[in-house]
Amino acid sequence: MSDLISIVIPTYNGEKYIKECIWSIQNQNMNTEIIVVDDISSDSTVDIAKSQGCNVIVNNVHKGQVAGKNTGIKVAKGKYWLTIDQDDMLVDGALQRLYDEMQKNPDEYIIMAKLKDFCSPDTPEQKKFCKSQPFYGILTGSTLFRTEIFDKIGLWKEGVITGDVIDLTNRLIEFGLRIKKVDFVACNRRIHNANYGRTNQKEEYKDYAKALRKRLDIKEKNNAF
Repeated sequence: MSDLISIVIPTYNGEKYIKECIWSIQNQNMNTEIIVVDDISSDSTVDIAKSQGCNVIVNNVHKGQVAGKNTGIKVAKGKYWLTIDQDDMLVDGALQRLYDEMQKNPDEYIIMAKLKDFCSPDTPEQKKFCKSQPFYGILTGSTLFRTEIFDKIGLWKEGVITGDVIDLTNRLIEFGLRIKKVDFVACNRRIHNANYGRTNQKEEYKDYAKALRKRLDIKEKNNAF
C-alpha cells in the first residue's frame, strides 16, 4: 500500500458540487484520508461530507478558505498533503501520477501538475471565463506536498483571498526550495457563477499586489549578495 495522502477540502455552502469532488478523490484508489474543513455552511455540505465518510471539522466562527487549509495541515496524518476546492474534481489516476513523481524525485517537496478549466453544465454562460488550454500556477487541486514542508516554511498566510499562493512561493524562494512541474492534467477546475476568486476579485487584486511587492523585495535582497 502507498503512503497515506491527506486531502483537505475547505468548504462553505458547497452542497451543489462537493459530492462530485469527494467521489473524484475516492475513485483514485489510493491510500487517502479526506478532511473537510467547513466554514459554518448554512446548507447540507456537512451532512453530505459526513455521509461520504470524510473527517469533518466545522469552524465555530467564520475563518475563511485559507484558514481551512491550515486546519487541515494541523490534523493531517499523511506523509503527503493536497488541497482541492469543493467544486473541482481530480482527474482519474492523478494522485497515482503525482505520488509516483514524488518517489522518482525524493529531494523534491512539491510536485505541481496542470489544471484544466471546464464550464459547469448548470452555468453555460460562464464558458467565456474558461481558459482554453491546461495551465500551471494554481496550487489547489494540482499539487502534492510533502507534509513536512510546512514545518520548514510555515503555514499558509491567513487573512488574504488568493495572495496566499504568491506568499507561499515567496517563502519557498527564501528557503531555497522550488516547485517541480510535471506535464499532465491533475484537476478539472469548475468555472461557474460563484467561483471563490471571481466573487472576491477586488480583495484578490490587493492581495496579489502586496505579495508581488514582497517578491520584488526578496529578489533585491538576493541580488545584494
